[in-house]
Amino acid sequence: MVNPSRKKKTARFTEIAALAGVSIATVDRVLNERDTASVKTREKVVQAARQLGVPRVLPETRHGLIHIDIVLPDNPSPFFQRLNQAMQRGVAMLDKRLVVHRVTTPEEDEAALVRAIGPRRYKRQALIVAAPDTPAVRQALQQARANGEHVAMVVTRVNHVPQADYVGIDNHAAGRTAGYLLGRLCHREGRILTLSSRLDYLGHIERSEGCREVLAAQFPHLRWDKDVAETHDDPDRCYLALKKALQGQHDVVGLYNTGAGSPGIHAALQRFAHDKVCWITHEISDDHRQYLQQGVLDVVIDQDPDTQAIRALQHVLVALGMAPSSTNQLGKAGEFRLYFTENMGNQSYLT
Repeated sequence: MVNPSRKKKTARFTEIAALAGVSIATVDRVLNERDTASVKTREKVVQAARQLGVPRVLPETRHGLIHIDIVLPDNPSPFFQRLNQAMQRGVAMLDKRLVVHRVTTPEEDEAALVRAIGPRRYKRQALIVAAPDTPAVRQALQQARANGEHVAMVVTRVNHVPQADYVGIDNHAAGRTAGYLLGRLCHREGRILTLSSRLDYLGHIERSEGCREVLAAQFPHLRWDKDVAETHDDPDRCYLALKKALQGQHDVVGLYNTGAGSPGIHAALQRFAHDKVCWITHEISDDHRQYLQQGVLDVVIDQDPDTQAIRALQHVLVALGMAPSSTNQLGKAGEFRLYFTENMGNQSYLT
């Protein structure tokens, strides 16, 4: 018996035309490369053919060089170093017609970031970016979308940028996970301290809010410290913020750092903590493995920068009509992983 729901092995031109919203003659010309149809038309036809599983070599939808920018901050943390390495490896596998411009902007220079997002001397088709959610950055990204450029965001989202992709983890869920773990691991009544890399990065805001929500709802014996220290991933700032909290009162029982700068935290805990302080942070970097082994750090939430880099490039290729769409995969949020002493591994974080 033939299953009527099974897809046909070969899609006819009529089916492709219907799905693409063009004429059968246009499908014939595009697939057999007998005309100079617009890029938009070729993309619609080829995308429809891919979706229907046409068993043939499909033509390229674009001709000439295609320019893509990758704009990341010059943050020296292990995470951003690894993200940069992952982007380099991914770019090396791309079609030679894709010209990728890797742009690094000073961490706290918003004007430089806005310029990097803005118009270039070449015609840019796509942009991969990690950026704070500020009015100027949001406006620059909105203008890039209005110019027809595809925007893919890594690490953290920027709100109100139409049809932009976000390929990072659910930071709010990561923060809620941190709050749950703190509630389970902190057995003494006391205060939970939060350190945040930057208060204009939506990802760090979402992590802090998620942690606070769970603590307030489920663990009343733990008091959330309303003063979130902004550290810019700097170990010295982390050290001073924690030193102040530990010296001021002896009721700190838990610590959630949403960013980097852990050497400063480790030093402050070793010097000023009178009792065990439960510590949860992000990224399974080499220093964090060391602190886990020592028992100073309790849990690491890792956001897998390698996968974020590959997913960002995949989104761009699909948007440019250079790769098949896979809605089951591309539409999913990135996954984060939990690491403890028992499963942290020993491989080097940076190559």
